[in-house]
Amino acid sequence: MQEIGKQIRQIRTQRGISLNAYADVLGVSSGYLSNLETGKTQNITLSILEHLQNDLTLVPYPTDNNDELRLRLDRVYNLLFALQSCKPDAVEYLLRCVEEGAEAFLSHYTSSPR
Repeated sequence: MQEIGKQIRQIRTQRGISLNAYADVLGVSSGYLSNLETGKTQNITLSILEHLQNDLTLVPYPTDNNDELRLRLDRVYNLLFALQSCKPDAVEYLLRCVEEGAEAFLSHYTSSPR
């Protein structure tokens, strides 16, 4: 449980989310989240664990290629969603790059030669 706690803290701080803010997102006290991150508590409800997994992808699942793409897209969504509150212009730029890049590749690889 201590390793998961370290992962939670690392990802939370990389995203620039405070302990109190993330505790609010999870619906737990900041003391509980701090204890979870430091390994001082071994108790976690399934709903909190599911929320953490969905939000942070703590434990990678064995997947096929489509599932891996879905997990990565979900992770990108969560990162962009978190970034949106502090830097919306960066989110717009990143989304535009992905959309235009995907369209360019798709048109190149699906167009028939003339």
